[in-house]
Amino acid sequence: MSQHLLLPFVILAISPIPGALHDSALSPTQEEPEDLDCGRPEPSTRIMGGSEAQPGSWPWQVSLHQRGGHICGGSLIAPSWVLSAAHCFVTNGTLEPATEWSVLLGVHSQDGPLDSAHARAVAAILVPDNYSSVELGADLALLRLASPARLGPAVRPICLPRASHRFAHGTACWATGWGDIQEADPLPLPWALQEVELRLLGEAACQCLYSRPGPFNLTFQLLPGMLCAGYPEGRRDTCQGDSGGPLVCEEGGQWFQAGITSFGFGCGRRNRPGVFTAVAPYEAWIREQVMGSEPGPAFPTQSWEPQPSPWEPTDENCTIALPECGKAPRPGTWPWEARVMVPGSRPCHGALVSESWVLAPASCFLDPINSDLPRDLDNWRVLLPSRPRAELVARFMPHENASWDDTSDLALLQLQTPVNLSTALRPVCLPHPEHYFLPRSRCRLARWGRGEPEPGPSTLLEAELLGGWWCHCLYGRQGESVPPPGDPPHALCPAYQEEEEAGRCWNYSHWSLLCQEEGTWFLAGISDFSSGCLRPRAFYPLQTHGPWISHVTRGAYLEDQLTWDWGPEGEETETQACPPHTEHGACGLRPEPAVMGILWPWLAEVHVAGNQVCTGILVAPGWVVAATHCVLRPGFTTVPYIEVYLGRAGASPLPQGHQVTSAPPLLCQTEGGSWVLMGMAVRGSQELFAAIGPEEAWIAQTVGEAHFLPPNGYPHWPPEGSDLCPADLARASGSPQAALLLLLLLLPLIQG
Repeated sequence: MSQHLLLPFVILAISPIPGALHDSALSPTQEEPEDLDCGRPEPSTRIMGGSEAQPGSWPWQVSLHQRGGHICGGSLIAPSWVLSAAHCFVTNGTLEPATEWSVLLGVHSQDGPLDSAHARAVAAILVPDNYSSVELGADLALLRLASPARLGPAVRPICLPRASHRFAHGTACWATGWGDIQEADPLPLPWALQEVELRLLGEAACQCLYSRPGPFNLTFQLLPGMLCAGYPEGRRDTCQGDSGGPLVCEEGGQWFQAGITSFGFGCGRRNRPGVFTAVAPYEAWIREQVMGSEPGPAFPTQSWEPQPSPWEPTDENCTIALPECGKAPRPGTWPWEARVMVPGSRPCHGALVSESWVLAPASCFLDPINSDLPRDLDNWRVLLPSRPRAELVARFMPHENASWDDTSDLALLQLQTPVNLSTALRPVCLPHPEHYFLPRSRCRLARWGRGEPEPGPSTLLEAELLGGWWCHCLYGRQGESVPPPGDPPHALCPAYQEEEEAGRCWNYSHWSLLCQEEGTWFLAGISDFSSGCLRPRAFYPLQTHGPWISHVTRGAYLEDQLTWDWGPEGEETETQACPPHTEHGACGLRPEPAVMGILWPWLAEVHVAGNQVCTGILVAPGWVVAATHCVLRPGFTTVPYIEVYLGRAGASPLPQGHQVTSAPPLLCQTEGGSWVLMGMAVRGSQELFAAIGPEEAWIAQTVGEAHFLPPNGYPHWPPEGSDLCPADLARASGSPQAALLLLLLLLPLIQG
């Protein structure tokens, strides 16, 4: 079993169970004992990270069904009473009708023989008056059965703890259920009951873990009546569909129910143990509800004083678990680097993602014409760092869309023998679907597929991520909404200079994108887009494939986001749309200031014969607009010698004696985030501008490739006092225009 999202465990719906009929017409085959014996299963050998339970080992476990399918778990506490979680039955503040529910008792496999199982209708559902939502506590419910359960070896009640009962921190307890075995990964057939051992965490230690930002950038305040169980390192937990099931601990030969599975943040995630409703504080409420029932629940007196477990860390000094993946001695020396050797083919580069699995491009192994799976795995070998011998391959699992969708060009290869991890050999971390790689994240390019040899030292492969809006709009469609943080992006764009410096595009090279967070490396992107020499290069994000990788491997290291600086006041989370598009990508896109030191990528230096430098604006690949007064001298009828430098404005010092004589152009930002050239400065003024709008026809006729703001795309006017768009822009509309603007045809463009 695994853990849960910030949502309750009510996700998994199981098909109707054959033969699970109500047997209220059947007569009990066994008399009820006078004194209810609880918490004593028949002797037997002993969920994410769990295993299948032995039949009959947890005889109090029940399955709660609605419309013929399993929804939640529960525990039998008396012949006519079942204990579960309130959130299973409350929807939008309304308690669901008891007639919609039934209880299946004595079942082990929900797709197998039901010889010892029987069902009961639910006569009533009771929840505490103060229950409103799982995160506010009191998440428990009592179900009164329409007729008593038939007790026997496979159906027995669990003991309940007194209000004064204390379970020692660090005690090994067990959770059971039919929930998902991983996040969004349902329990497979035959739907057998799963069990997982969890350790009780003290309140202070658990709160310490939940006080650090984790999945979904959330912290959480534990409340009285809540109980934590799990491990700081995660990987073992309850999950969706386990809600309402019991967490039980053994004391003196009897089993007591310590908690009710309530909710969590993901399933089995690091530093996010499961949150359970503690049963002991609700002794009085349970007794009040079942008053008059004979026999009622058993509350045995605790006959011994619990001793602290040596496993439990001290509450005052809780231990934060660090990622076990993604640690490299230095960039470029990747301990997860894998080379798959197939006879008759060049080596295929991939990455180790768990002790038993390697991720690589499926295109290395699949014939584009014949899509049949390879049959000669006996001759395949995998070379891993620090391993003296090549590893044998047991299974080859391509993504179901690998043969036709470049974004899914992935395959998983299972090693015949799991490897022992070490400093020199460890898996790379993989992102969950909601992972958000922050703009300006430090990244590296690594070999992927049948790529060319590295062009130089690994330091040349350092890159920095651009913002999601900028990257998405460069390659996306005009007006398209940009995925906000928390949604898988459509592309990841790293900015790097080594290709231009090397004088080549590496068009046919294949790379993966590794990005670092707090010293941990994630495999963020794969198989860059076929974008020619258009820069920055874009990579297909790996986030969407996390569930598939996790489902196949059952052990890959999906890791939570480690850095959460989404910008002041959540500016990164605002909904944005892409600006107008041209043949050369979206116009008006301003990258982050840190990218190669260029603040405004359309800004040009117009060097006029002599020592005068003007400001120009690139409006199309071959055209720059500039102020006429900056270029043409009064009384001169010929155009002087002019050079235009692009991509360096503001980044390089001007030659000695040169100075900029033209005031900056007027740029305004639209609500969608793109930048628009509104005007060019009038001679001698930094407040009056020659408006660009009225010259649309002249510019469009001359240039042809310039892109104009659509009629409804009005600029967003910043607050008063901003220096982007002066409030007296209207004064520019009456100034002479055509005489103030000059279009320069660049033959050829001079790159800075």
